[in-house]
Amino acid sequence: MGLLQSHQPDRRTYLLKTTREHLNIIDAFHQLGSYRAAARACGTTDKTVKRAVERHQAGGPWVRRPRPLSKNTDSVLAVIAKKVEATDGRISAKRLVPVARAAGYTGSTRNLRRAVAKMKSDWRHKRRLYRPWVATPGQHLVIDWTKITAGLHMFCAVLAWSRYRFVRFANNETRETTLGLLAECFEELGAVAAVVLSDRMACLKNGIVANVVVPHPEYVRFAAHYGFRPDFCEGGDPESKGVVENLVGYAQRDLVVPESNFGGNIAEGNRQAKLWGIEVNARLHSETQAVPAKRLEQERQLMRPLPSLRPALCRGELRKVNKTQTIRFGSARYSLPTEWVGKVVEVSVVDHEVVLAYDGRQIDCHPLMAPGEVSIKDEHYKGKPRVPARAIRVRTGTERAFIALGPAAEAFLRSAAATGSSRLAAELADIVTLERSWGRDQLLTALERATRFRRFKAKDVRDILAAGWLAPNPAPPGKTLKLNLPEVPVRPLSAYALERVR
Repeated sequence: MGLLQSHQPDRRTYLLKTTREHLNIIDAFHQLGSYRAAARACGTTDKTVKRAVERHQAGGPWVRRPRPLSKNTDSVLAVIAKKVEATDGRISAKRLVPVARAAGYTGSTRNLRRAVAKMKSDWRHKRRLYRPWVATPGQHLVIDWTKITAGLHMFCAVLAWSRYRFVRFANNETRETTLGLLAECFEELGAVAAVVLSDRMACLKNGIVANVVVPHPEYVRFAAHYGFRPDFCEGGDPESKGVVENLVGYAQRDLVVPESNFGGNIAEGNRQAKLWGIEVNARLHSETQAVPAKRLEQERQLMRPLPSLRPALCRGELRKVNKTQTIRFGSARYSLPTEWVGKVVEVSVVDHEVVLAYDGRQIDCHPLMAPGEVSIKDEHYKGKPRVPARAIRVRTGTERAFIALGPAAEAFLRSAAATGSSRLAAELADIVTLERSWGRDQLLTALERATRFRRFKAKDVRDILAAGWLAPNPAPPGKTLKLNLPEVPVRPLSAYALERVR
């Protein structure tokens, strides 16, 4: 009996019941004729059933208790928002409990978790503007590594436009293995992409200076040999290479069977990976509605013809606007303004145009696109797309002093990083000291000349300064040399004569 009483709520439980639950309780009592039986049928207590029946028999109105307009977490919302913004939405509610207590919060931990979850959700929606990536034929090959077991690693690569997939296994993720598999991938593709995009792999980078990734010299030589440009994603940003992240997950689900498939044998695993690649690349892709192997033939020629087969389109279908501000219709994507993210719109085709409407009112329209194509309006994303560039973020005093020199210093840094310089941070420290001897103007001119002729060592900049290339020519050959010498008063020779001694 004590156990039952400990779970029986007070009168507030009855007041919190919804109208449908109240009617179910009355109906169950009339059918069963017992408070306890009706309570078991409705999943509540006999006291709650008794109060509901007595109130119903007395003819009193049933009114829900109004919810409070304010919450006990309102007093610490500013503190939560500041912490969420400072940690880029990564802080947990558990870490915020002592901070909120110190700020005067006296409520429950559960309410604080809800407030933190809502604040983090709002931060994720406003911290970033998503725009779909429109791939260009022959431009991007995206690569990534993933660890399967202790001695088994999987290398994945996918062409962004044709979605041609390449998967191989290895027992390590060293630079030699990565470059060897990348070369094998190029051999299978029969061509080389213009850009190879990867995350900040330790085997491919030589360091990071002011958030600019310096590729390893061997990777630079490899890229120069094959004729592509190495590019690196932003740190801790898997969304920027989601096309290969999807391939990693797909290969782990469909290709990798726990050790029973090839028993950890790398050669057998690669043999099965080749067969799997032939199968999936000859299969219709769900996103592009085309066969990747056939699109690869087009991509080799850097051409982009429209697909000949188009799925049948429907009229008046409902689509939800995703976080990239687009809806998918007929395997094509169409953009909408930011305020429509998360809402459901109606899509129809009228005279070769896709009409987007909401509540019977037309929002926008796009030309009808082929499967796999994208129709984007720049005004939906606050202007034209910008060329992606990694932001300069200084971490040391030397980097801060060098970047403070201006655009010429930033251009020098980016050009030096692209060559794979192994002592770039030390060279910048030596270059900064030259400003004291030569002045900022001459140093900036020397940096521009060094960038132009690809000389990225402090000794080269010092030689440029010492060579006199920066000093202005005072007069052309054959002309009078004009020197601005200081003027002094002229004294006659008589002033220097010695007085005659008498």
